[in-house]
Parts: sequence; structure tokens; C-alpha cells
Amino acid sequence: MKAVRSFDTTPELLLRKALHRRGCRYRLHVRSLPGTPDIVFAKYRVAIFVDGDFWHGRKWILRGLPSLESQFHFNARYCFNKIRSNIARDARADALLRQLGWEPIRVYESDILRSAQTVADRIAERIASRRMD
Repeated sequence: MKAVRSFDTTPELLLRKALHRRGCRYRLHVRSLPGTPDIVFAKYRVAIFVDGDFWHGRKWILRGLPSLESQFHFNARYCFNKIRSNIARDARADALLRQLGWEPIRVYESDILRSAQTVADRIAERIASRRMD
């Protein structure tokens, strides 16, 4: 667990570079916002979270397994409880951000690794739509 990084991960760096190339300027890891978003566009009140597939409950879907529980072969109880609590914490942070007038956007590492450009395009479109509001 100690080796698992919480910021400046490869997917996060790839996304930040892709956004920067589009002229998007942002702040990083704003602790004053619920959930401490990885990338923040304060002017447009958009908070981006770069989530890992395994610890945020998506890996089993990508692997085609029947359930979250079916992916564990060791330390199953700990992993299952940790992932469930991460999912609940993410939902609470998103709800709090929405109450404050922010738009939370969650992107997964596998999507970024597949095409950081595509993810950055989607984020840029969401920011552009917030400009018009």
C-alpha cells in the first residue's frame, strides 16, 4: 500500500499534459474542496478526479468478471471493504461538490492510458459548456 501513489501518477500526468496542450490552465490538488480533486478549473467550478481502476471499483468490469468480489484471491475482505469505502467516499465528495455548485468529473486510469487526448477533449467540452451557463 505504501507504494501506491496518491498524486502525480502516470495517468494524471498524461491527462495534465493533454489539457495543457489545449490551453486549459488549472490548479492541482485543492485541499479546500471535498475529496481533494486532482485537477481544478476554479473559474468554471469543475473538479477532476483521476481514479485508479482497481481501488475505485472498476477493474472487475474491465476484466469481464461477474462481480466485484470475484476478483479477489488473497486478502479479499480487506480489499472488498477498502474498495466499497472508496466508492462511498467518492459519492459523498461528488454530492458535496454539487451542493457547492461545482461539477465533479471522474475519469479512470484505463481511459487515460487508452487515449489521454480523448479524455482531455471530453473535459474541454464540459468546461466549454460551463462557460456558456
